[in-house]
Parts: sequence; structure tokens; C-alpha cells
Amino acid sequence: MKGKIAVVVMAVLLVFYLVSVGVRAVLFIQSGEPIGIAIGLALLILPLIGFWALAREVVFGIRSERLMRELERLGGLPAADVAVRPSGRPYRDAADEQFPTAQAGVEAEPENWHAWLRLGLAYDAAGDRKRARGAIRTAISLERTPK
Repeated sequence: MKGKIAVVVMAVLLVFYLVSVGVRAVLFIQSGEPIGIAIGLALLILPLIGFWALAREVVFGIRSERLMRELERLGGLPAADVAVRPSGRPYRDAADEQFPTAQAGVEAEPENWHAWLRLGLAYDAAGDRKRARGAIRTAISLERTPK
């Protein structure tokens, strides 16, 4: 729950920042000076990219959380018997031991979103965030694809 509150607070702060930059961009454009218009247009592009990135991340979070709940409901979540640090993060060696099982699941069923989500969780536990997000995005895509 604390994670969701932190996401909401950060999203609100980012929206506030992006709106402030957008307002400044409009003021630069309204100045009528060529350099002011150029700066205003450049500043206007940044908030648009920021809103797009924020929306993409929020949608990713909502979809991945929905898949996690569904996998948990189906009883397909990997066992939580990995040794963890006091912070709750797993020890890398312990997480790496579960990785071959998750990878074999994807190799056996490459069109199964359950397998891809478990692979994403294994990557995340091993500390490889980039691959974890990629595997989870694949799981989302596969789950959304009509069969």
C-alpha cells in the first residue's frame, strides 16, 4: 500500500511540474519574440513527452498488478521460499537459483502469459529490472491477445 501512495504522490508532483513547465512554455510563445517562441515550443514538447511517459508507466503498473492478482488467484505464483534481506529484497544467489525454472517455463510455452510473468518476477528478484519489465510487458501483450 505504501508503494501505491508513493506512486500517487510522485505522479501528482510530476503533473504539477509538467503543468508549470507548460504554462511557462505558453508564456514564452505569447511573447512574440522568435527566440521566445523557439524556447516555448521546446518547453511545450517536454511536458507532452512527460505526460506520455507517466501515462505509459501508470498503465503498465495497473496491467501488471492485474496479472499478478490473476496469477495468484490461479495459484501460479512462484513459491516465496527465497531467502530475503531484512529489507524484503531477495538475496541474488537465492533468486538466481529459481531463474532456470522460470526460463524453462517460457521455453516450453512461449505463448503462455503465466510463464512470461513468472520469468519477469525471476528477473526482478535477480535485480535485472530491464529484462523484468520486458518479460512482464510480453505477458501483458500475450494476455491481451485474443486466442
